[in-house]
Amino acid sequence: MAWRDSRRSRARLLLFMASIVLGIAALVGINSFGDNLARSISEQARELLGADLVLSASKPFAAGLQPTLSKLGVARTQELAFASMVEFRPSGSARLVQVRARDGGFFYGEWQTEPRNAAQRFTEPGAAPGALVDDALLAQFGAKVGDSVLVGRVKLPIIGRVLKTPGQSGIATAVAPTVFIPVSLAAKTGLVQRGSRVQYRRSYRFAPGTDVAALVKTLQARLDKADIDADTVASRQQQTGRAFADLTRYLSLVAFVALLLGCVGVASAVNLYVREKLAAVAVLRCLGASGRQALLIYLIQTAGLGLVGAVLGAALGAAVQSLLPRVLGDFLPVAITVSISWPAVLTGLTTGLLMAVLFALLPLLSVRRVSPLRVLRTAFEDDTATPDPLRWLILLLIGLFILAFAYQQTRSWNLTLGFGAGLLTAFAALAVLGRLLMALVRRFFPAGWGYVWRQGLANLYRPQNQTLTLVTSIGLGTFLLATLFLTQTLLLGRVQLAGQGQQPNLVLFDIQREQRAGVEKLLSAQRLPVLQRVPIVTMRLLAVNGQSAAVLKKDTTGIPPWVLSREYRVTYRDSLNASEKLVDGTVPTMGRDGTPRVSVESSYLQRSKLKIGDTLDFNVQGAPLRTIVGGTREIDRAQVQPSFLVVFPAGVLEQAPQFEVLLTRTPNTAALAAVQQRLVREFPNVSAIDLGLILKTLEELLAKISFVIRFMAGFSILTGLLVLSSSVVISRYQRVRESVLLRTLGASRRQILRITLVEYGLLGLLAALAGIGLAVLATWALAVWVFQVGFGPAVLPLLGLVALVTALTAGIGLFNSRDVLRRSPLEVLRGEG
Repeated sequence: MAWRDSRRSRARLLLFMASIVLGIAALVGINSFGDNLARSISEQARELLGADLVLSASKPFAAGLQPTLSKLGVARTQELAFASMVEFRPSGSARLVQVRARDGGFFYGEWQTEPRNAAQRFTEPGAAPGALVDDALLAQFGAKVGDSVLVGRVKLPIIGRVLKTPGQSGIATAVAPTVFIPVSLAAKTGLVQRGSRVQYRRSYRFAPGTDVAALVKTLQARLDKADIDADTVASRQQQTGRAFADLTRYLSLVAFVALLLGCVGVASAVNLYVREKLAAVAVLRCLGASGRQALLIYLIQTAGLGLVGAVLGAALGAAVQSLLPRVLGDFLPVAITVSISWPAVLTGLTTGLLMAVLFALLPLLSVRRVSPLRVLRTAFEDDTATPDPLRWLILLLIGLFILAFAYQQTRSWNLTLGFGAGLLTAFAALAVLGRLLMALVRRFFPAGWGYVWRQGLANLYRPQNQTLTLVTSIGLGTFLLATLFLTQTLLLGRVQLAGQGQQPNLVLFDIQREQRAGVEKLLSAQRLPVLQRVPIVTMRLLAVNGQSAAVLKKDTTGIPPWVLSREYRVTYRDSLNASEKLVDGTVPTMGRDGTPRVSVESSYLQRSKLKIGDTLDFNVQGAPLRTIVGGTREIDRAQVQPSFLVVFPAGVLEQAPQFEVLLTRTPNTAALAAVQQRLVREFPNVSAIDLGLILKTLEELLAKISFVIRFMAGFSILTGLLVLSSSVVISRYQRVRESVLLRTLGASRRQILRITLVEYGLLGLLAALAGIGLAVLATWALAVWVFQVGFGPAVLPLLGLVALVTALTAGIGLFNSRDVLRRSPLEVLRGEG
């Protein structure tokens, strides 16, 4: 019966199922990509690390460990990594880079260079020393193989350009380009001195079958005591996999929003379809069919077509996943092997079918209560107008399913409830705006306006209108895109403050005490002001409230391990600077008992699970120092000021080994290049951070991230347009009757065209304004409570988005109504039935 009844309506039913195809395609594509990524990370874990074991420390390895470490593995390499200014010859261009001094290549993974033998030449014993430079860095300054690079006091020929380094993604290369030099020349550069920030690494390759994790476990106590971190293939695989699993989960939530939009379209389309079928249901009831049987007939139809839509979406998703490695390529440290993930396909099929059935049930419930009297009285509507308690059960099931899916993706109840609340708020706000529009148009109907405008406005609240559905679906898609744009603009605007007014735009760091006078003289010769001097002391946390770091690390519910293992770079002063605001307690000061009261950044204090009054024992480069948390402060990171997690009072650290940071401002790029070149030649260990270059790099990074998110938000927009298109087609029967009536009463094709244009133009305009209004509120909340900056939306781009969404909505409405406009009333009525 369900099959026979669907014969005249299959084309329309298939069209509304298209509205969930994109959502399922996005889900299947992203989950398949996530499964393939996890498998690729597992298969290429050794290439990610480049070795079986990597030991790293911020100071030279202890002499007592050397005999043990020299016996590990069957092959070993060492590396010193540090940031430094380098100068390219003959151009004289200079930039801050990551210098990696190595005595060999990588044990696993392909170190791609051009020419191909450059990596082999670099690692060959006895070969003439040379440098390998990242391809992006050479391209930036127009340098080439055969030129020279000055690293500290050492000038090296560039013997090759690096195209790919094991474990390094394209984004990492753009943010921190690398210059590789032989480790034997590290000391001669003059950049590795007492107080220099150097990372010491040793890499090991073991014989096949060696249990490296078990071996590291036997050495863990000694490594912890020496502040040496151990990274194995298993730990790197777990760390990388966790990071990208989070990415795919959040992208899946975006795809799920697209699926929800499609389901809103399903509910609306089924609602219209049921209204058209009420007379047929009444006939079935007269012939003896029960309300339950009538419901099952149409539920089987929608479930079958839901399955068709899910299968088509899964097939499209399997094809879409091949595009994601290209979209996300710059962020991935491994090469992805694309294949169909059957668990992802099964999840997509199940999710799509369940969501389609649940949303279709909302309007289908009314079929149970259709009275046989409808056969005699077409206006009999009391049977379906009263509230149905089962609707609340269906709504509850939909809500539970959404929360269950969100939890399955995030594995966090806080994020799940936040996602659910945000989704509910957005849908509710858009629904309220849609209903408010209908009420306002009905209440303040402009009776004195022209005929076309009156008919177009009346269509917004007449029976079988699409106002609520289209405002919700198109508005939510617009909300996603507008929020992305505004957030990106907010972040870029925040960073661009660095180039405004008289704020510093050049930071010089790693200045030793004996170099300060010389660096300031250099700046004075270049007519550059010294805007700020900041001393910095490095230290590590030994104990909290008398408990050692080793004991605290064993407690998985207490202070996070990273709080205890990180290196702290602190400064000292007795007051807060212009970018800081006291939150609680006192400013840095000496206690009456002689114990320093330090100030801790407020959000860091919360993340660290510390509190005011806690005792912190630091290791200040070999000297123990006890402090007490005396207060907390907020930092306005929009201002160009060095920021610190911990600030000591004056009179405590003045004699400790330290370096200084100077802030200045250059008027133009020529002055910037001149000071960088002099620094490289006269003070090679001093690094210069060009905030303008950081801004440019950040813009490029945000552009790539934005493209990824736009790619996913595009699914929501396309789904919203499909909902619009299917809603117009599904309501075609009602539009035909209205058109025939208007044509019979003398309306011309031009008038009907303009009426349709007014209706869908207004719907598109309202949906766009509603979505952008929500986006402005969401971005304002982010600006105030997350980024803590002022917010002013970019008006012109938002107006452009409004115009685009309005034009698309009106265009699709006209396109799908073309048959009604170009054919005669009699021909249309005959075609309809």
